[in-house]
Amino acid sequence: MIDPLAEVVTLLQPAARYSKLVLGASPWGISRSDAGEPFYCVILEGGCRIAIDGHEPIELLSGDFVLIPAAYGVAMSSLVPPPPGVVTLAPVALGNGEFRIGAADRPVDARMMAGHCSFGSPDAALLVSLLPQIVHVRGERRLATLVELVRDESREARPAREVVLSRLLEVLLIEALRSMAGTHASPGLIRGLSDRRLALAIRGMHEHPTRAWTVAELARQAALSRSTFFERFSRAVGVAPMEYLLTWRMALAKDLLRRNEGRVAEIAQRVGYSSASTFSVAFTRHVGRPPTQYARDVQAASGRLGR
Repeated sequence: MIDPLAEVVTLLQPAARYSKLVLGASPWGISRSDAGEPFYCVILEGGCRIAIDGHEPIELLSGDFVLIPAAYGVAMSSLVPPPPGVVTLAPVALGNGEFRIGAADRPVDARMMAGHCSFGSPDAALLVSLLPQIVHVRGERRLATLVELVRDESREARPAREVVLSRLLEVLLIEALRSMAGTHASPGLIRGLSDRRLALAIRGMHEHPTRAWTVAELARQAALSRSTFFERFSRAVGVAPMEYLLTWRMALAKDLLRRNEGRVAEIAQRVGYSSASTFSVAFTRHVGRPPTQYARDVQAASGRLGR
């Protein structure tokens, strides 16, 4: 059976960037801006507060894991933040990827691992749009173990290090996302898959992207009325059913074009279009350039990187 979540994460091509162990001595507070990078944090001991992109702060406790597939602003503080106007000094590097934050004369009351991974896919923004904006998992020791493995592997020059890191990060992302099943996840693929009726329709789109799907046919897959299915899908996933299908087809098409997996007409058929011209129009509207030009640009960029 096709696993939509695994497909999306695999296409994202996650790679390790860095992680650091942060020791916090209350009170402290820090903030930073990121260019839409994937950010994760696991609380090993104690706790902290985190606010993402201006949203209300979330209280994180020991064992909690947070993943933000695309973070633009991250503000973190101790559970009891510093008084207004009190500035926390920059984190002090202790060596070996460890940092201390807060007054030097205060005891450490929080340990956390935070870091960034990167998504190698040129379609990262498109694929991230299918995921929840924030993933908050509580009490999953498997996630803390996986993060520790990522941290250890990133610091050692072992054979096949990059391959191992890539696989660990894929597992980490899938584990974090599937741990949210049944929770109040923000709209996205995982929330849709948590709904058994909607999951039938989503899996159908992933298993048979070439099928001439309509909202009515997808509703039949989910055993719901057309209007109920449309409203329930849009609320859970965050986009309308046919927009989700288009997004997924375009992600598949771009992956096939990057890997030079056939002529445009063949790729059109493999992603559900009856003709190359219909596919080209849809691709150009969605991507901003025709599929042939996209393929040429990608191959030219690959050639430059290979020099």
